[in-house]
Amino acid sequence: MAPKDPSGRKNVAVNKHARRNYFLDDTYEAGIALQGTEVKSLRAGKATIAEAYIKLEEGEAFLVGAHIPAWEWGNRNNHEPTRQRKLLLHRKELERLVGAVNQKGYTLVPMALYFSRGRVKLEFGLGKGKKLHDKRQDQKTADAKREMDRARREHR
Repeated sequence: MAPKDPSGRKNVAVNKHARRNYFLDDTYEAGIALQGTEVKSLRAGKATIAEAYIKLEEGEAFLVGAHIPAWEWGNRNNHEPTRQRKLLLHRKELERLVGAVNQKGYTLVPMALYFSRGRVKLEFGLGKGKKLHDKRQDQKTADAKREMDRARREHR
């Protein structure tokens, strides 16, 4: 049996490019309205959120572009792999997100899909897209830090 994560969280899919491509200000956690075969497929560890995004319309939030493959042993009632999935958020959170996206030019970026105490959750961030020069600056900073750490280790 695998050791338990201290937070009780079992990652299913992680968007590695989220922090590289966006300046993320706030992070939120939302539940997702899923069908039974989607949950079974997620328990098998199969999902991709790399090309997914969150769309706000008519006072609701939807996860678009996430790929949860059809369950291997499903029948004709299996789910569509790339369908829109409703996110379950509190009304105040939704209003705050709608205001930020409409007025300030922010976007909602999915970062991780995971199980928390048996429930499927989506962690997403509120952020602005990085320009190419911002990404280059981040790369230079990471390289400099790596060189300093390497020099410290060699010096000891």
